[in-house]
Amino acid sequence: MDITQTFYDNLAPQYDMLFQDWNASVREQAAVLDTLFKSRGFSNAAQVLDCACGIGTQSVGLAALGYRVTASDFSSGALAEAKTRADEHNVQIRFERADFCALSDVFSRQFDIIIAMDNALPHMRSISALESAVASIVDRLVPGGIFVASIRDYDTLLETRPPYSPPYIHKTERGQRVSFQTWDWNGDLYKLTQYIIADESTLQVSKFSCEYRATRRAELTRLLLANGCSEAVWEFPEETGYYQPLLIAKK
Repeated sequence: MDITQTFYDNLAPQYDMLFQDWNASVREQAAVLDTLFKSRGFSNAAQVLDCACGIGTQSVGLAALGYRVTASDFSSGALAEAKTRADEHNVQIRFERADFCALSDVFSRQFDIIIAMDNALPHMRSISALESAVASIVDRLVPGGIFVASIRDYDTLLETRPPYSPPYIHKTERGQRVSFQTWDWNGDLYKLTQYIIADESTLQVSKFSCEYRATRRAELTRLLLANGCSEAVWEFPEETGYYQPLLIAKK
């Protein structure tokens, strides 16, 4: 099984532990995306594909705002968790298992908006794999549609290649949760190890490993323009309130 699929299958039941309040984050992220979509002329009637939906952090929030949401992922574990959370929030979402490098294998229709959030694209560990993902995603956009992705600020990270990320410490009613990542670099590639320490009624330590390729903004912009997009712009956390830089590309 692919290391990325294994990572998300195993992490899915604990993914919400990375947040102080997952439900609050769902609402906050949906509000940011809603503002972005409307600033580009889209209404809540837009057909949205969340092609790396994970446990539904963005798709659940957008569906709650009235968007017509389809959500896909290649992790069966993440999809199962997302379906449960959609039911809990009483929202209607079509779920499909799909690889975002081959979306046309699952979806015959095109969408007004496609999103791939939470640093999903850098799982592509070569330029050719990244181009396959970009071509697949743009192909499933209607003319005039937009692709929105959030990606770590690798342009800055590659200057120092830090060995770890700062920890998040979340206080809970029963104690605290601590989560952090270590990054083992090999050129532009790095192995990420995610640790989650739940120090509550009992002590629980979990560890999950995955691989990424640090993707520069210029590289991704070039691939989008070469594969059918007329423009690709970047917006940053100080502008949007989102926790990662956002890419917005128009077909």
